[in-house]
Amino acid sequence: MALLDAVAGAAYVGRGLGTWRRRPGLMLLGAVPALLVALVVLGALVALLVNLGDLVAWATPFADAWAEAVRGLLRIGLAVLVVIGFLLLASVTFTALTLLVGDPFYARIWRETEAALGGPVPSSGLSAWRSAADSLVLLAIGLATAVGVLLVGLLPVVGAVVGGVVGLAVSGWLLAGELLARPLEARGLDRVARRAVLRDQRARVLGFGVATQACFLVPLGAVAVMPAAVVGSTMLARDLLTRPESRADPA
Repeated sequence: MALLDAVAGAAYVGRGLGTWRRRPGLMLLGAVPALLVALVVLGALVALLVNLGDLVAWATPFADAWAEAVRGLLRIGLAVLVVIGFLLLASVTFTALTLLVGDPFYARIWRETEAALGGPVPSSGLSAWRSAADSLVLLAIGLATAVGVLLVGLLPVVGAVVGGVVGLAVSGWLLAGELLARPLEARGLDRVARRAVLRDQRARVLGFGVATQACFLVPLGAVAVMPAAVVGSTMLARDLLTRPESRADPA
């Protein structure tokens, strides 16, 4: 059941991507801030890759006297972990910065999606200050997640795999919560009530977040997926509140 709910949650990303066919102009509007932030993140990734060998060697001076094969295996594993940690941090940072820079664009996408889905469009939403504060919190949590992934990755043999899976799940959950904040708060749900909704239907929410996060890891995939994720999260928020297991009541 949980697996089916996770797959159903992931499907909202595909539904959001379908908006590119129906409303290409609206989606291009949302791609502008995503493209600008993606270029900055891509530049940072290139700089990291260029200096990765020196960085790993600097971090492991104790391995200089080891056998060449063992030393090489250690440093390759650490290099993989550094890249994974950077990608996870970059994806969360990308989301926070893009939502902050492109808030007016995404607010319009949200409103037009609400209107297209039918029914009254909620008049409230995240204020500019609230959006900025949430973005800063997401940045801080993203940094902590990246550090945690690196620490888990130090486990022998399975570290890199476990670290990558845990990092993807945690960052996907955070991403889903951030994207769902606007449509849920617009319906009168405060932070506590939103958390209750997400916990009650965590598999569906996690499926949506992980699918979105996985798309973000594809080079420049976030440019196309970010506006689609806003559409998908608006659809998902509506459905979460109409499912019988949702126990949160709007204030």
